[in-house]
Amino acid sequence: MTTFMRRVADLYVDGFRSMTVGRKLWALIIIKLILLFGVMKLFFFPNILNERYDNDADKAAAVRTQLINHHRN
Repeated sequence: MTTFMRRVADLYVDGFRSMTVGRKLWALIIIKLILLFGVMKLFFFPNILNERYDNDADKAAAVRTQLINHHRN
């Protein structure tokens, strides 16, 4: 089983090593994903707990009550 996994890993490593245009495309894809998720995080997913609560105890209590109340409904 380990020799099979080693052969599969060698196949992928050799494939990526011999790429020329593919490396640039993968780099472009990775940069695009980082930018996409960074923009989404900034604009669509604000940190509501930091905005509404001052300390960790209040944040934990708010999360706990939301989980309990959501589970009951």
